[in-house]
Amino acid sequence: MTAMSPAPEAIVPEPEAGEPKARDLRSWLPTIRDTVVAIVLALAVGAFLIAISDDDVIEAIGNLFSNPGSFFVYAGDILRYSVRAVWDAYSALVDGAVGSGSSLQRTLERSAPLICAGLGVTIAFRAGLFNIGATGQMLVGALAAGYVGFTYDLPPGIHLLAAIAAGLVASAIWGGIVGVLKAQTGAHEVITTIMLNQVARFTVLYFLAKEAFQRPGSDNLLSPPVADNATYPTLFGLHLGIPVALLAAVGVWWLLERSRLGFEMRAVGASPEASRTAGMSIAKVYIATMAIAGLLSGLAITMTMLGLQQSVTDQVVGSVGFDAITVALLGRATPFGTVLAGLLFGALSAGGLGMQTSAGVPPELIQVVQALIVLFVAAPALIRGLGRFRRRRKPATAEPKGAAA
Repeated sequence: MTAMSPAPEAIVPEPEAGEPKARDLRSWLPTIRDTVVAIVLALAVGAFLIAISDDDVIEAIGNLFSNPGSFFVYAGDILRYSVRAVWDAYSALVDGAVGSGSSLQRTLERSAPLICAGLGVTIAFRAGLFNIGATGQMLVGALAAGYVGFTYDLPPGIHLLAAIAAGLVASAIWGGIVGVLKAQTGAHEVITTIMLNQVARFTVLYFLAKEAFQRPGSDNLLSPPVADNATYPTLFGLHLGIPVALLAAVGVWWLLERSRLGFEMRAVGASPEASRTAGMSIAKVYIATMAIAGLLSGLAITMTMLGLQQSVTDQVVGSVGFDAITVALLGRATPFGTVLAGLLFGALSAGGLGMQTSAGVPPELIQVVQALIVLFVAAPALIRGLGRFRRRRKPATAEPKGAAA
């Protein structure tokens, strides 16, 4: 009886002596190519939606059907108005994202939380877990960081570190609960994270109704603003959270690629049963992974709570928690890809405001473009088919017998 051979995906041959290491880069080229094509296709579909929603285009289309005899006149108007609408919208998008120093700063500020929260989803993916609880982890982190930020009076620097530490610990514990439930009871992390998102939201609402969290003179569920000593400083005009997010990405890369725990995460994500047979503690990996994922989500919310919004509300997270899933998917569950995806979505978010104010494009259209990007990225076979990347099979030809030696 022959031994079973490992799956082809599990075989990673070592490069031979003298073999160029550029082979690793070449292996990434299909992924990069498919992602770029997915983004281009999403923007193309978005351009079509922009065109058909423009008032001048709608009027020209109506004239075309009411007076078919003037087809070429109105067809030319439709084309001209469509090109103008798309050009104005995407010009406003680029200008709002990177058109000036303030636009670029706004893009980076919106990208930093997305990168950190996306890294939390990414690290869970690599361990075979689906963390859709970033929203709940961020809410709990905001509550803890905000409380330390507006309650205590500490020296500059120390106050910021204390508030950040409170947010990280609270979010890590909230994420670790999911890992414990997964490890000890087998509860699926999708169900538990969905439920804990709701628990976190109502927990925040409960505390905001208490006097200790109430802003003086306000009847709204809004906490006092954090002290200036507890806010992120700016470095050369940039929010300090931006370099922190990049350092977090480097840390996640090192954890996954250079540490023993990271190796165990990747092994468990590839095959839990084989990892258990090899002597790895699956429970430890699940708990550690979800705790680290929660910690990264907590880091993300501190950049908002201690930098941009500075008050605790039940809406402080916004859509970042679920956008993080999109960022991780687009980044192919890699730290470097997550950084690029976070920058892209930060640019779309910042540029979407410019599209709305300058070109009159509905902000929902940016969400449609983001959804289309994920849709196309999740269907690489469709991308290759549309882009004609799939190799064509050579047509079969009849050869005389004996032609092949």
